[in-house]
Amino acid sequence: MDRAIYDRMAEIDGAHWWFVARRRIIATLIEQQARPRPGARILEVGCGTGSNIPMLQRYGTVDAIEPDDQARALTTARTGVAVKGGLLPDGVDLEDGAYDLIVLLDVLEHIPGDREALASLVPRLAPGGRILVTVPAAPWMWSAHDVAHHHQRRYTMAGAKRVFADSGLRVRHATHFNTVLFPLIAAARGLGKITGREGGDDAMPSPPVNRILEGLFAAERHWVGRHSLPFGVSIGLVAEPAA
Repeated sequence: MDRAIYDRMAEIDGAHWWFVARRRIIATLIEQQARPRPGARILEVGCGTGSNIPMLQRYGTVDAIEPDDQARALTTARTGVAVKGGLLPDGVDLEDGAYDLIVLLDVLEHIPGDREALASLVPRLAPGGRILVTVPAAPWMWSAHDVAHHHQRRYTMAGAKRVFADSGLRVRHATHFNTVLFPLIAAARGLGKITGREGGDDAMPSPPVNRILEGLFAAERHWVGRHSLPFGVSIGLVAEPAA
């Protein structure tokens, strides 16, 4: 991603409704589907500016990878985690059989070889370990936001499951999320195409609006851990090695 995107993330990832609510959704998927053992070893691939690490540390000891030098330094300053550099599938030195949970949170869509990247992580799982991935959904929603964030693709549910199967993973649970706000976000993306708007959709709304959006999005945590929502702006998948 561009330097400006990382800088903007660092400014807003502690309070913006999307980041805050998404962390609550991810926590539910961890607790109800990934279910790491107490004191688990966890790896976050593509940790960005580190906003997910305190949440992940509730479930165990966290290691992290991030290719951007400045984001990596910021994450270490924020969290104390010594973040590794490098790029998947071949550019990161990771221990085999080490991790009870590996997470890629809106990361896979940035990687040209998504299958190769996922496949490279399978040997790093400990026995019984699982992988949790979130990605943007609905390819027809492709917009200036995706371009600004250097996305390679958006996923359909069927397409995401094929990527996992091709990578040697069996999907245990898959659901769309950010469903309640889907019509609003789809309309905003469509309007942006018509008007030729450029850049991402990461403006910080007023505090009252931010609280409302956070509450609507975060309410989905009551469903996503046990059920599969049929549509949404994002997809979440929890998987384990197929063999």
